[in-house]
Amino acid sequence: MYVILVYDCGERRVAKMLKLCRQYLNWIQNSVFEGEISEVKLKEMLFKARKIMDEEEDSLIIFKSTDEKWLHKEVIGKEKNELDNLL
Repeated sequence: MYVILVYDCGERRVAKMLKLCRQYLNWIQNSVFEGEISEVKLKEMLFKARKIMDEEEDSLIIFKSTDEKWLHKEVIGKEKNELDNLL
C-alpha cells in the first residue's frame, strides 16, 4: 500500500519519531513522510511509534491508498526532498 504519514510530537520526542519514520518511509518535509509499505511493516512501525508517543499530547495521521497512481501530488514552492518515482 502507499501511505502518507504526518506526525506532531512534543519537542523531546520529535527526533526519535523522525529517526523511526525514516527507517520505513521517504522523508518529504518536516514531519511528513510517504512511500510504499506492506501492512506488516506499517503495523511494526506503528507499534514502535506508540512506544515513542505520548498519546495524550502527540498525533500521528496516516493516509492510505492501494496504489500511488491514485494520488496526484502538486508541490507549490521548493520541494524539500525530490523523489524521481512520484507522479
